[in-house]
Amino acid sequence: MIRTVYLMALCGLTLSASVAQAQQQRPVLDFSVTPADISSAAARQCAAAHISTAQRQPLTTVAHRAKMERYDVKYYKLDIALENNSRNVSGSTWIRLRVGSQALDSLAFELYQAPLNSPAGTATLLIDSVVVNGRRSPGIRRAGSDATARLAQPAPAGSLVDARIYYRGTAPRGNSAAIGNALSTATQYRMGGVNYPYNVTWSLSEPYSAHEWFPCKQVLTDKADSTDVWVTTTLPNKVGSNGVLVRTVTLPSNKVRYEWKSRHAIAYYLISVAVAPYVEYVNYANPAGGPRVPIVNYIYDPNALNYYRTEIDRTPGFIENFSTVAGLYPFADEKYGHSMAPLGGGMEHQTMTTQDGFDFTLTAHELFHQWFGDNVTCASWQDIWINEGFASYGEYLSLQAFATPADARGWMDNSHTYAQRSSGSVFVADTNNVSRIFDYYLTYKKGAGVVHMLRFLLNDDAKFFRAIRTFQSQYRHSTARTADLQRVFEAEAGRSLAGFFQQWFRGQGYPTFEVRWNQIGSTFVMRVTETASMPAVTPFFDTDMEYRLNFSDGTNRVIRVRQGQPVENYSIPVNATVSSVTIDPNQWVMNLPSTPTRDVSLALSARRAAGAATLSLYPNPCHEQLTLVDLPVGRATAEALDVTGRVVLRQAVESARPQLDTRSLAPGLYILRLLGPDGQPLSQARFVRE
Repeated sequence: MIRTVYLMALCGLTLSASVAQAQQQRPVLDFSVTPADISSAAARQCAAAHISTAQRQPLTTVAHRAKMERYDVKYYKLDIALENNSRNVSGSTWIRLRVGSQALDSLAFELYQAPLNSPAGTATLLIDSVVVNGRRSPGIRRAGSDATARLAQPAPAGSLVDARIYYRGTAPRGNSAAIGNALSTATQYRMGGVNYPYNVTWSLSEPYSAHEWFPCKQVLTDKADSTDVWVTTTLPNKVGSNGVLVRTVTLPSNKVRYEWKSRHAIAYYLISVAVAPYVEYVNYANPAGGPRVPIVNYIYDPNALNYYRTEIDRTPGFIENFSTVAGLYPFADEKYGHSMAPLGGGMEHQTMTTQDGFDFTLTAHELFHQWFGDNVTCASWQDIWINEGFASYGEYLSLQAFATPADARGWMDNSHTYAQRSSGSVFVADTNNVSRIFDYYLTYKKGAGVVHMLRFLLNDDAKFFRAIRTFQSQYRHSTARTADLQRVFEAEAGRSLAGFFQQWFRGQGYPTFEVRWNQIGSTFVMRVTETASMPAVTPFFDTDMEYRLNFSDGTNRVIRVRQGQPVENYSIPVNATVSSVTIDPNQWVMNLPSTPTRDVSLALSARRAAGAATLSLYPNPCHEQLTLVDLPVGRATAEALDVTGRVVLRQAVESARPQLDTRSLAPGLYILRLLGPDGQPLSQARFVRE
């Protein structure tokens, strides 16, 4: 989700850059990328929307949550009446559930009720009756939004139960949802700097507001297996919702019922409605290896369709690209689509995103949520970065695929700049704080940066995108925590990533790398001192880093080395004169800016490095094991550098077993460098792996 502009960042919604650009008329659209797209206005809008409006905290009690955990939701059917100019709602919700390990004598659920002693006319939702397995509940207890209906006859453990809750009233207007209210209405929309009269009603339940318009169980880990959403309204209104429109039924008194059906698992907050006299525009995506995907767009009116058509037509290409990198679109047997509403951004309702406009990054962000957030949903709001960080990274992937390298780089530069405005943790400790859940700097921008660093850590796009596809496949139609994502990436990395997630997910702050360098003859030496901005929480960031050596002849060379301790010394053979050094030239690591300086006092280090003893080793060429002869110390670190100077292997070696395992190296020529406990070079040699 994203919301527009000047608020801080929130979650699954994405706010639209069109609002920020409202003063710019664009009667003729093209496929160019705007500055707002590059500066990630979409994610800011999403976040802002969440924060500005979501001030109410979750209201259910621990005891009531425990009662709801006694059953598993299998199915929701909403059969309600809505209009495009009112927050009034009436009808029923059918919940099919499976009883847990103990018999069920009462049904606990959530439905909004105005606080006690509220003035007459205050918005509230009334329960007319609850019917369970065909028998009316003999008693209903309500305590705030917690509702408990006694069963006329207990339901046995493990049995399926059908509960129908009949209710009516007016949804509150308390800005409790991430963007606005659970049900919101508007009398106009804004486009190209002009306001147009228009009545529209839409839902937005994230994170805790679904109960403000229908009875439900607001637990992330209990996805319903399927849904039906039936909405009766007045013609010429249309109703957008999840899944497939099975039929429309014309009713007396100029009424019509839209009947939507979805047979995919869905989190409570992704069930949606949007009601307005829309015009329908359909286009199609054709992902490689998958079925054709209809994209059903409910647009305000012909004027809005003409204005946004070019941007809407980006969607098929986005779906096709995401289907390649993350696996086929998860809901291809149903649809994708958009329902327009002036919510100030976008919300990734499953199979039919709600958006107030169409901009490159807004559309890409909300669409990638269909994978991250909808197909795989965070199992706790503590892990909301999985939804929002990956959706934000979807903007970057789309810029890489459809814009210029400069556009993608500009987006990442801005993303790092925004992330570094907060020293907090990506992990959300306080899930009662909606503003913190959807913090723009942490959940969105730092979250995207963590994804980018995972890509850098693997140093292999084939592995990175395979990890994404594995995660999507393994947890499809379900929920996952950060630990689950970590295990998937560890399988691709072939090693533990506990340190990475500790410093970047739970840790705080950012590293700064102070670089001093010198060159003596054909040896380039560099001393890098790392400091952390929040040392009391995260004293050190262990990470690979890239440096670009810029030569006086106009050429350059990028080296990749590991910062494994606060002070590292590096010695690199070069064939030209180094004129300057650039830190992290490809913007992989979220490090705070610093300027490298030449330091002639490093001359001694350079001479020592240049004069390092020659290391004897055998067999050379080698196949698997390389034996080091006459180790100068009892224990040392052996590093293998490829022909570009990149460290591709690092192992500890001991005089008792002075062998290097080279099986992970590709065939080729390498420099073996032996480092002492202080990081100073002891000896080196060349070897070939066959």
